[in-house]
Amino acid sequence: MTKAKLKIKEAIVVEGRDDTAAVKKAADGLIIETHGFGIKKETWELIKKAYEKQGIIIFTDPDFSGEEIRRRLTEKFPEAKQAFLSRSQATGKGDIGIENASPGDIREALSKAHCTDYTGAEIFKEEDLFKAGLAGRAESKGRRQELGRLLGIGGGNAKTFLNKLNGFNITREEFDETLRTIDHK
Repeated sequence: MTKAKLKIKEAIVVEGRDDTAAVKKAADGLIIETHGFGIKKETWELIKKAYEKQGIIIFTDPDFSGEEIRRRLTEKFPEAKQAFLSRSQATGKGDIGIENASPGDIREALSKAHCTDYTGAEIFKEEDLFKAGLAGRAESKGRRQELGRLLGIGGGNAKTFLNKLNGFNITREEFDETLRTIDHK
């Protein structure tokens, strides 16, 4: 029997897309990728917004690079929660990384980080993006980028943007007000 996914309020900060894929098998929530050491300014801003809005869980690989990224993140975000995997839990095919861990081990690591179980309803649905011209139109990508810039959550494809709206707990009021700003330009 497969255990249910955790629904996490905090944003989970991981190193890369393979880590994201592994975490998504165990938990639902906003996941932010650092893309290794060279964390871009936009990514720092996104992590900062998540830290201030709903909190973050730092979940990096149990290797030198992962620990160095964790150190840098913790320096900037000292109240961040920390999730850890042992090297044995994260080792597969001669490689060390979260992407090698089982969903059960990932759930356990996040639970031990005292993640906040979030059972709140999602405010935004796919149809909201279509109604707002953020999906399904030629200009949708540009509208998502502009709205994401103004909300401070960044852009992305329609699915990613929907996850960001709900993951950052953007209110309907913030969304509508910012959308009106775009529409009146």
